[in-house]
Amino acid sequence: MALGAGPLLAFSLLLLGTFPAPALGGANDAEDCCLSVTQRPIPGNIVKAFRYLLLKDGCRVPAVVFTTLRGYQICAAPDQPWVQRLIRRLKKPPAEASLTLLSPSSILQTPVQDSSP
Repeated sequence: MALGAGPLLAFSLLLLGTFPAPALGGANDAEDCCLSVTQRPIPGNIVKAFRYLLLKDGCRVPAVVFTTLRGYQICAAPDQPWVQRLIRRLKKPPAEASLTLLSPSSILQTPVQDSSP
């Protein structure tokens, strides 16, 4: 086995255990549920969205599912402080949305310098 293959295999197994899996028959009517959750913090710069999968939704393991920029889904424990911080950051409006837009009339009132001799 190559020297770098061990950590790659361990990381792959960690990710496989955190993806939501489809519910299989029985009384569980949920579309997808997490089989386990990660306790390790996820870097905020790779996350673009989140959603909840709760007991009331028919899941046996309550979780927050984070969707990464590359489309991966990672299940996390909703009671972890880092999960709550990441959710607050994702709910915060982007900085560009708070900028004041210029109205057409304010643009037209800008003095134009005449360059004629």
